[in-house]
This record gives sequence, structure tokens and C-alpha cells, in this order.
Amino acid sequence: MAKALIGVIGGSGLYDMQGLTGARELQIETPFGPTSDAIVAGRLHGIPVAFLARHGRGHRLIPSEVPYRANIHALRQLGVRYILSLSAVGSLREEVRPLDMLIPDQFIDLTRRRESTFFGQGAVAHVSMADPVCPQVADCLARAFHATQSDQPIRLHRGGTYVCIEGPQFSTRAESHWYRAMGASVIGMTNMPEAKLAREAQIAYATLAMATDYDCWHEREAAVTAEVAIANLQQNAARAQRIAAEAIRLLGEDLPESAAHSALASGLVTPVEALSAEAAAVIKPLLATTGIAEET
Repeated sequence: MAKALIGVIGGSGLYDMQGLTGARELQIETPFGPTSDAIVAGRLHGIPVAFLARHGRGHRLIPSEVPYRANIHALRQLGVRYILSLSAVGSLREEVRPLDMLIPDQFIDLTRRRESTFFGQGAVAHVSMADPVCPQVADCLARAFHATQSDQPIRLHRGGTYVCIEGPQFSTRAESHWYRAMGASVIGMTNMPEAKLAREAQIAYATLAMATDYDCWHEREAAVTAEVAIANLQQNAARAQRIAAEAIRLLGEDLPESAAHSALASGLVTPVEALSAEAAAVIKPLLATTGIAEET
């Protein structure tokens, strides 16, 4: 099987990864069925990379239909240690203007219909989500932004909270004001349970959130529509590609060690030898680099 070091998950409007050499499509079998689309594996700056379109090419999957467990498990099978999530969001803060970008450091999960763990059925783990974003990967994204966007009028905001709703409908005005009262900075529909599963898979995760609108709380701005959100995202798509490519180069140079890489060392409760065959098939690929997994 091909191997990859860095995974890139493209959200709305981002259905491919430019500049990959030796690219080939992979269909990875997982205990949770197929991934959103074929994973495209290749090299960028000589670094093995795996790209996955979160909603599938052609944007076929609503947020609740995205097979999050299959996506993350497949990337982990490929050996991915870092994930760059490229995601469209609505802004909940005046200072985060449409077309600005934000690297959140916290999440609020308000989803209701999604399986959010690899564990259960005889396997128990409790990983820490106190700090769900890897600061080293976030730093690489920020450095990549400043290296590639110095001549652009858009701004980068470091830190903030991404509130994830179920969707696919946008918020009511009452909800939008509620999220602001929570202290959330941006709103989206896809980074949960993606970030939780990445932590369980011991993958360092960070998001480049691209603001497309002001949701519906802003008194002087029109409420968000899909047409407006996609139009603004398309303006940022080329920028996001450049930032992701530079972040891949930086990660490949630094290979930062992340707390996420050993999340199961203290989080796994069930002894490996006590796992059922079914649970072991799910869990052992997640343990491969920790020294916990038994040789098979």
C-alpha cells in the first residue's frame, strides 16, 4: 500500500490538490465502508501526501453524510501523521471579514447524527480533547499563510472557536446570536467529529478556516446563502492551495512531534490483548506508531 505523511482534506470548493507528482487514486478498505471519494496520493515538495475531497468530487455529500470514520481510518492506514483541514466557514465576529482566514484552536460540537469515535464494541479509550488542535501544525499553517499572502488584502486570525452544527441548513438568527454569545468565532458543519477522530487516530490536526460570510447575525449584511458562500470560497481556493502547499513543505522539513501522536498511550483503557478480533481490526492500525500495538 502507498504511504503518506501528510493528509489534506478539502472542503466545499476544494476537490483536488494541485502540484502532486506521481498522483494515483486509491480506494482504501476500512471497517466503516468507503471514504468520501478516492484518496489521491502523490508527492509535493518530495513529501508523500494524501488528498481527500471531504464531500466527494462534484460535492455529493451533505455534512451529515460524510463518512468521517472511514476517511480518518483510511488516512491513518496510509501512515498519515498530520492533517490539514481546509474548510469554509461563516464568521461570527465583526473583525473576521469574508475572505479572511482563521486558524481555530478550539471546537464546540453541536452535531447530533454522527458517529464520533472508533471505540466501543469491546474497546474503550478516552483521549483528551482539551486542546484539539495541534499547535505545531497550526504554526506551520500560519507561517505558510504569511509566506504566500503578503501581497493580499486578506487577513489571518490566530486562535478562536469553531462551532460545528449539524446542517445542512444554515442557522436561524436566534441560533447565530447564541453561537456568538458562546464566544464562538466561526461556524461550520464539518470539523466535528473529524477532529475528534483524528485525535483518536493519533494524527496531529489543524484547520485553515476560510470565512465566506457573516452567517445571519450581522445587521448590515445579507444572510448567508449557498451561492454567496461558494462564490467567496472560490475566490480563496487558489490562496488555500498555495498555503497548503507551503505548509506541507514546512511540515516535511520540521516533522514536529505532537501530543496527538501519543494520544492513545494514556487514552486506551482496554488492554490490546483483551481486544476482540473485530475490535482489533479497527484499533490496531491506530496504534501503529505508539509502541502499544502488538506485532502481527
